[in-house]
Amino acid sequence: MSAGLNFNILEQDLLLLPERAIYWRQKNALIVADVHLGKTGHFRKAGIAVPRQLGHDDLNCLTKLLNLHEADTIYFLGDLFHSDMNADWHDFAAWRRQFSHVTMHLVMGNHDVIKEHHYHDLDVYTHQEMLEGPFLMLHHPQNSACLEQHGHYVFCGHIHPGVKLMGKGRQSVTLPCFAFSNQQAILPSFGKFTGKVAMRHEPTDNVFGILEGKVIAV
Repeated sequence: MSAGLNFNILEQDLLLLPERAIYWRQKNALIVADVHLGKTGHFRKAGIAVPRQLGHDDLNCLTKLLNLHEADTIYFLGDLFHSDMNADWHDFAAWRRQFSHVTMHLVMGNHDVIKEHHYHDLDVYTHQEMLEGPFLMLHHPQNSACLEQHGHYVFCGHIHPGVKLMGKGRQSVTLPCFAFSNQQAILPSFGKFTGKVAMRHEPTDNVFGILEGKVIAV
């Protein structure tokens, strides 16, 4: 695992990690969006052959990040679990018990359809939104009017953002990215069994792509 890239906003020190997560130094916390655990189980339940290891890989990556940074809190910005409860839920529950000392918060996303009391049984706090320090934790990105109404800097996910890079010979590649605008940060999807969508960026945005284990300003 690489060291990541330092980024300061609102006097908060963030480490943007190539594993598609943020380490927030002041809170000793990880911030991740769109893990989509259970997606492989959802496909397998429908008779589509998808390797179960994909879900295990995401949990293993979270394990490594928690151990590396010795984080005592993690914020999930929605879509932690992809679908109704399936066999992958038991893997998540076992993983949660390994980190009983870590405080976990889930801001509910559109895919988080499992009853909240199941998360509470695992000591995972659930929220529709969460104000933490200068940041308002949400799942869905907000338009300009909503951002003005909130009055706080928003952290969110949902759209699995990407940035499209063009080469001289019309080659192109779309990288997962962190996108920081004046009032909102959109995180890449942490889950590896997800897509990404190239999004439009303003010239004033700070956009960081993830390429070959590095976070790069683009």
